[in-house]
Amino acid sequence: MANYVIFTDSSCDLSKEIVEKYNLQVMQLEVIVDDKAPVFNREVESKAFYDSLRAGSNAKTSAVTPGFFEEHMRACLEEGNDIIYIGFSGGLSVTYNNGVMILEELQQEFPERKILHVDTLSGSGGQALMVYHAAKMKENGATMEEVKAEMESLNKYLHHQVTVEDLFFLKRGGRIDAKSAIVGTMLKIKPIINVDVNGKLNSVAKVRGRKSSITELVNRMKATIDPERIPYISVYHGDCPEEADVLEAMVKEAYPQLEVLRGDVGPVIGAHTGPGVLVLCYVGKVVKGTME
Repeated sequence: MANYVIFTDSSCDLSKEIVEKYNLQVMQLEVIVDDKAPVFNREVESKAFYDSLRAGSNAKTSAVTPGFFEEHMRACLEEGNDIIYIGFSGGLSVTYNNGVMILEELQQEFPERKILHVDTLSGSGGQALMVYHAAKMKENGATMEEVKAEMESLNKYLHHQVTVEDLFFLKRGGRIDAKSAIVGTMLKIKPIINVDVNGKLNSVAKVRGRKSSITELVNRMKATIDPERIPYISVYHGDCPEEADVLEAMVKEAYPQLEVLRGDVGPVIGAHTGPGVLVLCYVGKVVKGTME
């Protein structure tokens, strides 16, 4: 039986240690800060990136290019491997579609190889959770067909509960208007955002104060989680480790049997949410983006 390789993209924000341990192939989105030359996601240090945003820099990102996909996927196939690509939500980026386009072309060239792909309908901590679970499955002997089936059974149930610190980053991204950002900041309003069943971001609630927003993330998790489905939860943050510690402690108190996957929200998501973003992801008993 041929070996298979798990491909993903850098929006998953998995640590270098996990990437190397499971031999994951991470395709790189690009980051552009203040109209400087684009750099690969992996070349951006998280704290420095968020410090630059706090200092007034503007950042944007671009999808993994078809050329980057083609170079690395072709090399993998030429080595005799099969491929499963577990990608960034198609509702948030064209990255997944670029990857699928190249895989379909390569399948014609390498008909003897198995090539599969799954849209995670997720990003950052949610995508990380799915790719990590896939890697653990492979480590335990699962076939790539079994991994694909599992990913497709999870992607519409992988909940993302998100809150941000600075409303003006949502304004820059066009998600709220200037008046809402100003008034919300004055009133210390913190939005709660989730990812819906189509893999798109939605603002679903507003609370007053940072502490309340963290509590709201946990309450929403308690109302919707299926703790028996997979043994992992992810807690990700945009350069606010102390608050992520608080969130993680609340999660562990509620579900001590579950492993918490910690990580940094990288520039792909952080460019749109700003520093201080907190992300809590888990598999729910109801479809993602809903409470019942």
